[in-house]
Amino acid sequence: MPPRADRLAVLSPLAQPRNLTHEIAERIAAEIMSGRLAPGARLPTEQEMVAAMGVSRTAVREAVAALRAEGLVITRQGAGAFVATDVARRPFRLALEGLPSVEDVLDVMELRQSVEVETAGIAAARGSPAAKKRIAKALQAIDEAMNRGDTAIDQDIAFHHAIAAATGNAQFSHFLEYLGRFIIPRTSIRVSAYREEGQKAYLETFQGEHRAIMTAIEAGEVERAREAMRRHLANSQARYRRLAAEAKDQAKAR
Repeated sequence: MPPRADRLAVLSPLAQPRNLTHEIAERIAAEIMSGRLAPGARLPTEQEMVAAMGVSRTAVREAVAALRAEGLVITRQGAGAFVATDVARRPFRLALEGLPSVEDVLDVMELRQSVEVETAGIAAARGSPAAKKRIAKALQAIDEAMNRGDTAIDQDIAFHHAIAAATGNAQFSHFLEYLGRFIIPRTSIRVSAYREEGQKAYLETFQGEHRAIMTAIEAGEVERAREAMRRHLANSQARYRRLAAEAKDQAKAR
């Protein structure tokens, strides 16, 4: 039997975040995934959620629409919204909107590592000469962006996409497209607080790792390409954990 609506966390007051729709949807999704709102259970009414959370009907409706698009909720005309009975079969998702914490960003890096290590190996094994030239060109574009003093985020993304394309398997590219800009953690974890020379050294470090990946792929050395990608992503995780910890300490010291 579904739990009583008045015991659900979804019916507690809601602070005013930057995106109410996202916050409401995430709160309801958490209730569903925890089992407190069971498959087939009716969601609290629109009126109940508006009164309990102190939000508008529009925000509630948009949140329910987002959950319906995610396959978590179904709606029935005149009856309300209900938890989908096949929640476990919903499409793969990271979050309804972005990645909310450093920990989530690092989790995505682990996911990337499990895929991109093999991507580098396959690119080395069967990448065409033209595909490998595109990887080299992408690497050069990072150098040029760094020389201009840019963060080279777009060029970094293009480099990893060029490797995925070199496999000849479109699914690797689709995976990176799904992750979007979150494949590059510095789009979510700020490093701009560091002095310019410190950031330059940081960019040069990962560029050296990129170069090792490209060299192995160009030479067709499968295991070396895999290891170079594994080392790059593992080092990136360690760097961002350290940066996140340092930023947290700095915030506490203020």
